[in-house]
Amino acid sequence: MAETIDDLTVNYEEDGVLLTKELDKVILSRGAWTTILFRFTQWDPKKDAYGPDRYAIRRYKKSGDAYRVQSKFAISSRDQAKKIIDALAGWIEAPEGEA
Repeated sequence: MAETIDDLTVNYEEDGVLLTKELDKVILSRGAWTTILFRFTQWDPKKDAYGPDRYAIRRYKKSGDAYRVQSKFAISSRDQAKKIIDALAGWIEAPEGEA
């Protein structure tokens, strides 16, 4: 378990192989409840290489001296990421309270 927000990662290693490799992260909120957007890739043993970029939003809660995952959402593809970006951009550009 990570003790600081900056130590939180999606890197995951098993038997000396980095199966999930974090490429980047953006801390969206800090505090006892922390939200982070991750960009990562996963090892594909069939291709002996890392696959396409993936994205996830994870929410952490500080419990004692460590942060624990409370919820997570995986963005399944670049196409889905673009749709999320477009939807948010449209909502942010519209006057508040209008659809």
